[in-house]
Amino acid sequence: MSEEPDDHIAPATNRVRAGTLLLANTDLMEPTFRRSVIYVVEHNDGGTLGVVLNRPSETAVFNVLPQWTKLATKPKTMFVGGPVKRDAALCLATLRAGRQPHDVPGLRHVQGRIVMVDLDADPDAIEPIVEGVRIYAGYSGWTIGQLEGEIERDDWIVLSALPSDVLVEPRVDLWGRVLRRQPMPLSLLATHPIDVSRN
Repeated sequence: MSEEPDDHIAPATNRVRAGTLLLANTDLMEPTFRRSVIYVVEHNDGGTLGVVLNRPSETAVFNVLPQWTKLATKPKTMFVGGPVKRDAALCLATLRAGRQPHDVPGLRHVQGRIVMVDLDADPDAIEPIVEGVRIYAGYSGWTIGQLEGEIERDDWIVLSALPSDVLVEPRVDLWGRVLRRQPMPLSLLATHPIDVSRN
């Protein structure tokens, strides 16, 4: 797998935009978003739309969208993108290093090497330029100003994403990994216990 310079260094950010991560802060205990890592797909005057990157489901991609099974990265399951429209699917892909999404029907550039994939597109046409796809059932959404309020309340930490975050390998603690690559003192949050009552 070839790499590009932005594959290892994610600059710090505090501004939400397409391509940033929203990391659930340690005090956000609501089960849907606890220790979640959300990739922001859209952020504009209409609000914010993103998908939770670290919630694999038990449902195989093959059972829902068999034509995308070959391109889906392991685990080849649907991921739960969020509580909104769980019956709708949204697909992200990481472009191969040096490839461009322009002129490829069914791809919409999000940020860096991440693209949104139209699930009605032809997987065979997309396969040569992507490392893989991940499919999410539902998404996470905020109306205008709502997310800003939650960030002010310290529910979310706004961070930069790496291309590898979207197609993270099975059984990786993405929440902890993203925190560990931050400068001190933020990286210390990675050691926060999952269950505070056990501490």
